[in-house]
Amino acid sequence: MAASEGVLLGMGNPLLDISGVVDEDFLTKYDIKLNNAILAEEKHLPMYDELSSKSNVEYIAGGATQNSIRVAQWMLQTPGATSYMGCIGKDKFGEEMKKNAQAAGVTAHYYEDETAPTGTCAVCVVGGERSLIANLSAANCYKSEHLKRPENWALVEKAKYIYIAGFFLTVSPESIQLVAEHAAANNKVFLMNLSAPFICEFFRDAQEKVLPYVDYIFGNETEAKIFAKVRGWETENIEEIALKISQLPLASGKQKRIAVITQGADPVVVAEDGKVKTFPVILLPKEKLVDTNGAGDAFVGGFLSQLVQGKSIEDSVRAGCYAANVIIQRSGCTYPEKPDFN
Repeated sequence: MAASEGVLLGMGNPLLDISGVVDEDFLTKYDIKLNNAILAEEKHLPMYDELSSKSNVEYIAGGATQNSIRVAQWMLQTPGATSYMGCIGKDKFGEEMKKNAQAAGVTAHYYEDETAPTGTCAVCVVGGERSLIANLSAANCYKSEHLKRPENWALVEKAKYIYIAGFFLTVSPESIQLVAEHAAANNKVFLMNLSAPFICEFFRDAQEKVLPYVDYIFGNETEAKIFAKVRGWETENIEEIALKISQLPLASGKQKRIAVITQGADPVVVAEDGKVKTFPVILLPKEKLVDTNGAGDAFVGGFLSQLVQGKSIEDSVRAGCYAANVIIQRSGCTYPEKPDFN
């Protein structure tokens, strides 16, 4: 079945990616680890200007949830099948974001903050691997009052699937709780992402509170290991961890949870109903890899595009792998005009 209008809603931190290829010295200077995702500290702030001054710099509308929603929209090719909420500033980056969402066919209802600039994310690329340093700024100002406005809550009412990356836990846990409880009460599918090691470590309480409502939880192997470590599970086996995550307690109104863990070039691990399955990814020769920025987001976007059409987990994983494979052959979370997936 084709996707209906507004079937999928995303909420998160809209960030403009400032993406550039840097060297090891740049990473050392700003104390950055590859393949990590962190929030900017004081020491990182000069980096944004330095990155912007590079000749190879690109500006791409990003933010984890928004990336996944844009990719799902691209895969679905049904205008307005997806919608998105988050907070931007009243500035040129904010205008850029609005244009970008519109061009992507996503119905975006941004909350515009008068006081803070639109959030940015420095994407430092070395040898195809990426490190993300987010300066949330306006993205950090999202308020549940915006969500409760009739024209915005209407997007929640219309959606049958709601996806939120774990990063949003640092911004508006109240908004997450509202939509999570709405999903449970109305038999809708609520999906979340572990998103980053620091979320699993330092926002554990907020994460614990919402987990019982989550029907599908996504993450990569690094996040899964940290998630297990903070809970004292004493295992680094991804299949075991996925199984344990899928079996954590559920809120009333929730039937079961499915855990989906990606492992880069290694197989995707899916745990449901006390069983684990693995699915191979599409392998890419090293010389075709441009950068891994957005790969995990794209995987979720591809997965969601099939799920919202009532397709199987197998088809959803296949679409996720397809989308991730397309994204890592391009700079940032971008894609060709039409998908070639069947």
